[in-house]
Amino acid sequence: MNNWSLSFEPLLSWPLLAAVFIPLTLLALAGLFLRQRGAVMRAIALAALAAALLNPVLLDEEREPLQSVVALVVDRSQSQSIGEREQQAEAALAGMKERLARFGQFDVRVVETGRSDTVAGDRTETRLFSALQNAFRDVPNSRIAGAVMITDGQVHDVPATAPDFDAPLHALITGHEGEKDRRIRFEKAPRFGLVGKPLDMTYRVLATDGKQGTVDVNVAINGRQAGVTQAQVGREMPLQIIVPNAGRNIIELSIPVEDGELTDTNNRTIALVDGIRENLRVLLVSGEPHAGERTWRNLLKSDASVDLVHFTILRPPEKQDATPIHELSLIAFPTRELFVEKINEFDLIIFDRYQHRDVLPVLYYDYIAEYVENGGALLIAAGPEYAGYSTIANTPLMSALPAMPTGDVIDKAFYPRLTELGQRHPVTRGLDGSASEPPRWGRWFRTVRIENPQGEVVMKGADEQPLLLLDRKGEGRVGMLLSDQGWLWARGYEGGGPHVQLYRRLAHWLMKEPELEEERLTADGRGMVLDIRRQTMSEEPGPVQVTTPSGKTVDVRLSQSEPGIFTGSLETGEIGLYQVANGDLSTLAHVGPVNSPEFTDVLSTPDKLKPVAEAVGGSVRRLAGSDPAGVDLPSVVPVRPSAQASGNDWIGLRNTEDSVLKSVSSVPLFGGFLGLGLLLLALGGMWYREGR
Repeated sequence: MNNWSLSFEPLLSWPLLAAVFIPLTLLALAGLFLRQRGAVMRAIALAALAAALLNPVLLDEEREPLQSVVALVVDRSQSQSIGEREQQAEAALAGMKERLARFGQFDVRVVETGRSDTVAGDRTETRLFSALQNAFRDVPNSRIAGAVMITDGQVHDVPATAPDFDAPLHALITGHEGEKDRRIRFEKAPRFGLVGKPLDMTYRVLATDGKQGTVDVNVAINGRQAGVTQAQVGREMPLQIIVPNAGRNIIELSIPVEDGELTDTNNRTIALVDGIRENLRVLLVSGEPHAGERTWRNLLKSDASVDLVHFTILRPPEKQDATPIHELSLIAFPTRELFVEKINEFDLIIFDRYQHRDVLPVLYYDYIAEYVENGGALLIAAGPEYAGYSTIANTPLMSALPAMPTGDVIDKAFYPRLTELGQRHPVTRGLDGSASEPPRWGRWFRTVRIENPQGEVVMKGADEQPLLLLDRKGEGRVGMLLSDQGWLWARGYEGGGPHVQLYRRLAHWLMKEPELEEERLTADGRGMVLDIRRQTMSEEPGPVQVTTPSGKTVDVRLSQSEPGIFTGSLETGEIGLYQVANGDLSTLAHVGPVNSPEFTDVLSTPDKLKPVAEAVGGSVRRLAGSDPAGVDLPSVVPVRPSAQASGNDWIGLRNTEDSVLKSVSSVPLFGGFLGLGLLLLALGGMWYREGR
């Protein structure tokens, strides 16, 4: 393409030319006005001189026209997988590419947003305008031909005003008119709740067709059925649940699928509730004053979540004398109140070097054994008394004990060591200093010998004898520490040891903290990645079966990250609730934001994009036509910037007027012999006329 234009390249500076020619021009004009003789020739001579000094040049520019940029934005969000929308989008994309390829003046940029391999934010919301802005980031406004969006109309970043470019925006809507859907959502869902206490929540069932009535709502807590209730469609309904355990709890509500519904994905909703325990009640009974007594007391008192009741037997029955009661400052041991009336209020009972000396009636040991059988926790911190004649192993409590004493006490220095089971058990796994040999902690000097140990031996003492046993009795748990030397670690003897870490884990395992379960399966969503963690005492837990929100099943292999811990991950493109199972264990995890906007409303609609499209002269139309298997695509017409950009069956895209300069050639109009001749002719004519 060639463009001709006229330019001036003056021989003198413009200020100097003005200083010379303005007075001369005024004189020439005055002569013409007064009709003086020779005025015309003087004006011609002046014009010739001015032309020579201004040096006019004719420019011939060779320019290459630039292409107009068209953005073809395709919605690949999860809601596009509903029904026939994905097929419609593929057909529309292929058809628009074919139509645009006919026009060489268009540079087509295809942008797909919401794909499974993009960032999590693009999967949780449909953000087409952000993608459109990125497509035009390096394009000047004058070169933008327009944009075509292929979407279901559920766009979450529609601007309040027109886009920042002056070009038509067209939207091709997938889906069908008259779609219907029903969904459920939480209205009020507290983030925290007390374990074992009722928690008030509210929810609402919504129907897009305006249908009223009641619907059954299934309530599940951590994957377990908790009941069925009825809800009035459209009304906010109350819900009260009991928080089952500490840590994360998943409350799930679901409604049945109705005939003709678009999807059942939003027929479920979840709320994440962190269970918080009220203060744990611990009863510590020390059989006599000794060096380790204060270690237990200090540890339990330092834990803000523990309410401690501590008694030390200072005056056993055999030490009774004639001292009047009113002169004693001792507190009577409230045995009936503690072990009969309020025993079930305690989360843990600790017998610290306790022996049977008729302080507790024999019947009360039955109550303690029954307490354990029904779900209570008992810890025996044994000293030499456990091997003696007055051992509590000779009482009815023996049914709850994991081992019986032989009557021997090993007085010998040793390093407490973890057994093979102890290296994997959550109570002792990874104790500070346990990785080296000998362990990087101080020695102990006394162990009570036992026989026929039950449960799991997680630590061993002198002569490879069991040191720490963990056992389950009925619904409850029992721990037995067969040495009273733990206080040496607390005092820093030979560098001390992890007594706080060990004692605290031991106490919390007995009180059934979920994090310390031997067999535990957990899963969490991290962006669009499902992280799986398997805690086990076995050598190989096997693969984990993951069920996605769409119902697909995927096996995930786990690898050992540390003894007793196996981990794996699954990258996914689906937002929603995942079911994870391994053997007899199962759990739930949510990937993506809870109650994602992607499924808040799934009806295809032109209404959201219509105001923005019409503001820039574009259009919004549905793709679905009379043929169920195909789509009705409009024709593409290049238009001028000021022309109409849409019709009944066509859409317009703007042609740019921008171009790139390739070369320039110039031709002086008043130069060379031609210019000199014209100048001499004009001056000669003026001289001739003035001489007459």
